[in-house]
Amino acid sequence: MIEFGHATHVGLRRTRNEDTYYADPASGLFLVADGLGGHHHGALAASLARDAIVDDLRRGLDADTAIRQADRQLIAHPEYCSGGQPMGTTIALLQLRDGGYRAAWVGDSRIYRFADGALERLSHDHSAVQEKIDEGLIDEEQARQDPRRSIVTQALGVTAPDDLLIESRAGAVHGNSSFLLCSDGLTEELDDVHLTRCLSRTDLAAQECVDQLVLDALDAGGRDNITAVLVRIARP
Repeated sequence: MIEFGHATHVGLRRTRNEDTYYADPASGLFLVADGLGGHHHGALAASLARDAIVDDLRRGLDADTAIRQADRQLIAHPEYCSGGQPMGTTIALLQLRDGGYRAAWVGDSRIYRFADGALERLSHDHSAVQEKIDEGLIDEEQARQDPRRSIVTQALGVTAPDDLLIESRAGAVHGNSSFLLCSDGLTEELDDVHLTRCLSRTDLAAQECVDQLVLDALDAGGRDNITAVLVRIARP
């Protein structure tokens, strides 16, 4: 059984929401895309990539091929550089099938798995601050305040298809598990401890949990667009 919740919010400091998402429990496909702020037509890039990837996956293509083809479509779009900068987007994608999951991503939108009371980050940010974390120069808390926190090192529409780094994780789903897909507008404001606390609440339905996370991110500052999709799986 799959229960899911979803929400997106412009945040408190932006005038336009450049995030988008897709959720279809029937096909087991869930996706979050964050159009790059400051780039021309970020919202358009996110929606174009979302639709292209969903269509290709429905036609039976694998996730890596669908993501790379969406990158090519963005670069070939007539309005690609009409504002002087390329339009681009991150992608965080989850597929559920045959008792397992596959997560794939480009950029800094994240995918988490919550099971047995523990939160695991499946994705690894493609960002300037993540590189500094990996080098031991800053920690996670400092990264949320770093002035370069919004700079991604990989993105559809910005990275050439042959150079695009598509990372993925896969595994089996045993017992009860939850998956959280979100844009960086959520994780800039809420740390893993906060996410764990909310995802642990059995008194909240999936939609209530998502709504609470978005409210908490707004209370913490809401500096960016905020999008979250929570997928709960109950297995015997």
